[in-house]
Amino acid sequence: MARLRWMTSGESHGPRLTAIVEGVPAGLPLLAEDVDVDLARRQRGYGRGGRMKIETDRITFTGGVRNGETLGSPIGLAVENKDHANWLDRMAAAPLPSEPEALTRPRPGHADLAGGQKYDRKDLRDILERASARETAARVAVGAVCKKLLAAIGVDVFAHVVAVGDVPATLPEITIAELRARARASDMACVDPDAELKMKEAIKTASHAGDTLGGVFEVIATGLLPGLGSHVQWDRKLDGRLAQALMGIQAIKGVEIGDGFRAATGPGSTVHDPIGFDAETRVFTRMSNHAGGLEGGITNGQPVVVRAAMKPIATLRKALSSVDIRTKEAFEAAFERSDICAVAAASVVGEAMVAITLADAVLEKFGGDSLLELRRNVATYEEQLRGFGER
Repeated sequence: MARLRWMTSGESHGPRLTAIVEGVPAGLPLLAEDVDVDLARRQRGYGRGGRMKIETDRITFTGGVRNGETLGSPIGLAVENKDHANWLDRMAAAPLPSEPEALTRPRPGHADLAGGQKYDRKDLRDILERASARETAARVAVGAVCKKLLAAIGVDVFAHVVAVGDVPATLPEITIAELRARARASDMACVDPDAELKMKEAIKTASHAGDTLGGVFEVIATGLLPGLGSHVQWDRKLDGRLAQALMGIQAIKGVEIGDGFRAATGPGSTVHDPIGFDAETRVFTRMSNHAGGLEGGITNGQPVVVRAAMKPIATLRKALSSVDIRTKEAFEAAFERSDICAVAAASVVGEAMVAITLADAVLEKFGGDSLLELRRNVATYEEQLRGFGER
């Protein structure tokens, strides 16, 4: 079966971030601008830190793309770290002329201490450089490629912020298309203008206090056919795969699909989605989407809706107490340049991870070495669905 394989490499202040993605069919139109637009979205958002003033992320294809089309071979993507020039005395790959000052004060909420213990590193920079959310730029690049593939078969994926700190957004009763447009027009990726102003005020207040804020974002995927994923094994369930993909993003501590935890508070009659049938289009319908487009680990034809909860950024100017790993003395945790709130940026990463997971599920279901073959396989399946239950 055709599947998507991908991996990223690189450190926060290393020379570049690199990603390789394999399994994208040949013949998919793909330009650097298709990726750069999402890299730019990841860098924006009220509450971002000083690093975003240094980096202007742009993609370089290092393989798998020629003359504006994918070749069917592995696609190589590279994002330069401009800040690397300021870190040559600490982040060069070759032996350094002098031993850099070791970072020995782990920051609570980061991978510093647990990673240092696991990999037996006396300088915790060896951990934090890779654990940094800077790595997500490479994931966004891969996600942009996958969004381009999904769009070629009529699937769209977008994200929007539904809460920052204790400020929730009120979702208006508008079409999904308008929801997407409003989210893209907001530098908080929020569709509620009143909530956006309150979110910014909350971020400003946290900044003045030397603190940080988290929040919740929602990712919606439309145009998906029923039948992606499977019920037959736990690791093939698409809801589980989506949850893992989102939980693998730095600082994400919770994921829910559809009504999620709210579904546990009501009776079944208000939680499950009644089934209907449109005789004209020969499509099974739902009058609601409490399930978030997934039943039994399989897409049911409704929009896929997932939410992720992001904890507050763990690097604080108002430092928490820690212990020096070398001397074992108590100290305030080390402070590195950081964001105050990155929920809007995280929503772009979440969008990418959902797109990657769905592209994998599409290739698993339909295969195809070329875009033409993939589209033909999808069309054949659509015809099969129209005759479902009649044979």
